[in-house]
Amino acid sequence: MTQLKRVPLADQAADVLLARIRSGEWALGARLPGETTLAPQLGVGRSTVREAIRQLAGRGILDSRQGSGVYVTALDAPEDWEQMLRHADIVAVIEARTAIEVEAATLAAARRAPSDLRAMRRALDVRTIPGQTVEEHVDADMALHRSIVVAAHNEVLTELFDGFVPRVRRAMVDMLRIRPAPEASADQDAHAVVVDAIADRMPEVAARESRAHLDALKAGFRS
Repeated sequence: MTQLKRVPLADQAADVLLARIRSGEWALGARLPGETTLAPQLGVGRSTVREAIRQLAGRGILDSRQGSGVYVTALDAPEDWEQMLRHADIVAVIEARTAIEVEAATLAAARRAPSDLRAMRRALDVRTIPGQTVEEHVDADMALHRSIVVAAHNEVLTELFDGFVPRVRRAMVDMLRIRPAPEASADQDAHAVVVDAIADRMPEVAARESRAHLDALKAGFRS
């Protein structure tokens, strides 16, 4: 039996406040009424109002100014990162991945440590283990790409890449089930060229080959 989740009161209060802002009740830059006014309007306690305001402040909608009050700083909330990725076309996701991974390959060629190279080589070998399921192959592929991003030693790039993994993984599994990838050896060689360029500290080659691979992947989804 499916269990219904109870939505916390603060979340509900935040949703009501956001709806009122979207409706134009408070203009951009307007000061919200105080907690003692909002609490009875929303049917909740003052602590719940404070938590709702904190939530909306965290999303960039409100700004709580010490000794002054709470002000509207945006009229709508930007779409949640994970929700945005769920809705995005896979080609758009690959294009964004390209921006991240090409830069990561460039940085990795300059910054990689011996441990990074060992991780990349291991991940490269795992991609060709015989008898893999589609899911295992995709997971091995994503692990290799992630090892390259990690070798860039930029936490923001790694975090961004990790945000793409679930969306890309599902799309890759679906595509490979419908249309198995031709010339597995050529695909493996393309990945090996990127790793070798990083090992040889050749950032331009690493970037070029990384882009070429992802462009080919994008073309596969378009065809």
